[in-house]
Amino acid sequence: MAMNDLPHTALRGALHLLWASTLIVPLIAVLREPSWLRWFGVLGLLVLAVAYAVALREAKLWVLLAAVAISIPLVAPVGPEELSTWAWIGGGAAGFAPLLLSGVWRWLAALGTVVLSGLVGFFVAHQQTTYQMIAAAVGATIIAMAGLPMWFAGLLAQARAGREAQAELAVSEERLRFARDVHDLLGHRLTVIALKSELAGRLASSDPERSAAESFEAQRLASSALAEVRDAVHGYRAVNLPEQLEAVRNVMQEAGIRCTVSTVPVHGEGATQLALALREACTNVLRHSHATWCMIDVAVAEGEVRMTVTNDGAGPGPSREGNGIRGMTERLVSVGGQVSVERAADEFTLQVVVPA
Repeated sequence: MAMNDLPHTALRGALHLLWASTLIVPLIAVLREPSWLRWFGVLGLLVLAVAYAVALREAKLWVLLAAVAISIPLVAPVGPEELSTWAWIGGGAAGFAPLLLSGVWRWLAALGTVVLSGLVGFFVAHQQTTYQMIAAAVGATIIAMAGLPMWFAGLLAQARAGREAQAELAVSEERLRFARDVHDLLGHRLTVIALKSELAGRLASSDPERSAAESFEAQRLASSALAEVRDAVHGYRAVNLPEQLEAVRNVMQEAGIRCTVSTVPVHGEGATQLALALREACTNVLRHSHATWCMIDVAVAEGEVRMTVTNDGAGPGPSREGNGIRGMTERLVSVGGQVSVERAADEFTLQVVVPA
């Protein structure tokens, strides 16, 4: 897993801290070394530090493995008996291997690094067991401290992807329903109209009276189809606000977002417009925010109905309106309503106002 794939800054910082902690003892050993080996140790630690940044930021694990191998002849001879210098580097590699690899290779790499630490300890200080114990302890500590948060981070990423998929599925199902309704209404009528129009054209010269009758029948069918489409569109737009509020609350809670609703009875076109705006607001919260809670308040005051949707998932980023909010604004302006948005710290507030 590359560093830029991790969703939380705190987790990235923890991984940096854990890696730096594995270099503390080797750094002390290098600084205390009185001989010329000090400079080789400094070079080895510098190579490790640079390789770590490159490996985790650009997902180039081979860079880190090469740096670990290069550090053996540079760092291992520095203070081997006193501080077991390279055992701490081997422990760091053993701890991070399971975090960077997948499958059985992660554990084989960790075990192999512990064994390698023992071999290094045997050749530089004849302390094979000590080196292996230090490497195993450091590796297990890193896995315990970083592995569980990374696992939770993966679960959060999967949950967010599920929420986005759920929102997209709801939108797709609604579009398919509307398309199916329109097809059922118009398919047969348009076919009949086409046939009658063709028949009227053929009869125009031989039987003008029947041709006129077929033309009038085609016109009647067209008018009837237009009225049915208008009724269907009106039914599609006439959404029940209480049902929509309950549906939004259930969807939010299923997505792990604590949702509270405070409402008053609203009827007529205003209720329909608020319900449509609520759909868009719910979709935005599910797809574009990191919200843990959401509050929906509907109130009537001074001849207006105000719906306020607030959540804590705004986070950093531009505050410009998206296409959904712009479309909502254009639709509400046509019926005398208005939309306003406000971002304060991590809170995002959408307020919709329609005539009562």
